[in-house]
Amino acid sequence: MLLLRVATAVNFLSAVAIRLGFWGANNGTWAEFLAYTGKVNSFAPAALIPFLAIAATSLEVLFAILLLIGYKIRWVALSSAILTLIFALSMTYSFGPLSALSYSVWVDSTSAFLLATMPYYRWSIDAMQTKTIK
Repeated sequence: MLLLRVATAVNFLSAVAIRLGFWGANNGTWAEFLAYTGKVNSFAPAALIPFLAIAATSLEVLFAILLLIGYKIRWVALSSAILTLIFALSMTYSFGPLSALSYSVWVDSTSAFLLATMPYYRWSIDAMQTKTIK
């Protein structure tokens, strides 16, 4: 489960790094991400797009950090699964059913749902707290 937590966290952090230009200017910018957010959320009013972009980015950073340190994993995994499912459904609505299949968003969502079903999370703050309580 540690590898699944790390992989999910790294997927979130890599996406954030691209949109903030950490991987270099040729790999993406915030302006490009705002435009993409508008396309993915074609059903949303234009005034809402900056909020959606900031909210998605903030949640991705928060979820990544919590997954890496292993705190409240079940809640974070379920929230991550829902966030990526919303993204996948938005892509499907805005670009058509085949578009989302070209991205790992469905795998990200299902792997986060899988992580949320695990009964115990070894090598985590959650596991340390459970041992202390027992």
